[in-house]
Amino acid sequence: MKPWLILATMILGLFAAAAVISKQEQVMVAARAVRQNSARSDQQPAGKRTPVIVGLFTSEGCSSCPAADELLAKLERAQPVEGAEIIALGEHVDYWDYIGWSDPFSSPAFSERQGAYAEASGRDGVYTPQMVVDGSAGFVGSNWNKAVAAISQAARAPKADVLITPVRKTAGAVSLQAQVGAFPSVTAGETVDLILAVTESDLSSNVLRGENAGRRLNHRTVVRQLSLIGSADAKQGASFSAESTVTLAKGWKPENLRAVAFAQERKSRRVIGAGVVKLAGEPGTNARE
Repeated sequence: MKPWLILATMILGLFAAAAVISKQEQVMVAARAVRQNSARSDQQPAGKRTPVIVGLFTSEGCSSCPAADELLAKLERAQPVEGAEIIALGEHVDYWDYIGWSDPFSSPAFSERQGAYAEASGRDGVYTPQMVVDGSAGFVGSNWNKAVAAISQAARAPKADVLITPVRKTAGAVSLQAQVGAFPSVTAGETVDLILAVTESDLSSNVLRGENAGRRLNHRTVVRQLSLIGSADAKQGASFSAESTVTLAKGWKPENLRAVAFAQERKSRRVIGAGVVKLAGEPGTNARE
């Protein structure tokens, strides 16, 4: 081949390679822009955190549950998900009590509630530990990555504002008012229930029998009481309020008690808004953590 032909071939090859590299750079720049725009669209306004209900169905009789209890405690204590205010609910089921250790925090009401989640999601049966985020995402409760991903997604969803205020205090009781702001987009034909949970923190047990025999189990947040305090038709933009009186059982430590109110679609179980307040706060205030 003649020298000038070899040179021309080399020059054409260089031009072709440069065109390919330029095209690749354009694709990379475009992809980077998409990621940046997506990240910006997912961000909450500075300083704003959206309440997210993180429920854990657990039991002191289940050997797999302590790890999930620790994960729930870490999520609430560290608040690691940007834009999310994690509100933890430890719901102790009673169907493990038969194997030798009766969980002192268990209740058939929590077992029934877990069954309702299973029915809404089309699952056959229940299991522990199960974590449920905002009534929708359910998974094994000791899975950190799934928990963080589900909480992050829930924090980006539109929510109704929920405000809880202690209005009266007497010996052994606290009256609360819960106000639910304008509903976001809701499921047609649904009913929105307003649920009030009373939680107590920093509880523990020395387990004497069962799968966790010999262990001391610590619980960051335990649901002591759960009740329906109001309902409304699911209409976008609707709002409502309800009052309830919480009777404080003997042995509960008032300084460790909180009231959590959350609005939840009855059939789908989706949570559309939540709020939390310390029960030790003064009447007329909505003191948070």
